[in-house]
Amino acid sequence: MSPKELSYLEDALSHEQFLKNQCDSAMNALNDEQLISCVKELKETHQQIFDSLYRLV
Repeated sequence: MSPKELSYLEDALSHEQFLKNQCDSAMNALNDEQLISCVKELKETHQQIFDSLYRLV
């Protein structure tokens, strides 16, 4: 893997981590269980993407 490709993966991992953190913040701020459930699913999706990208490094 070239340094540029590694840099792209690091950026993508950083973005996915940020999105997971945003989901955590949203879940803590929400009161509606349906919305919390939706955001939880989004977080799980971002975790799966993060894990997939991490395996490439």
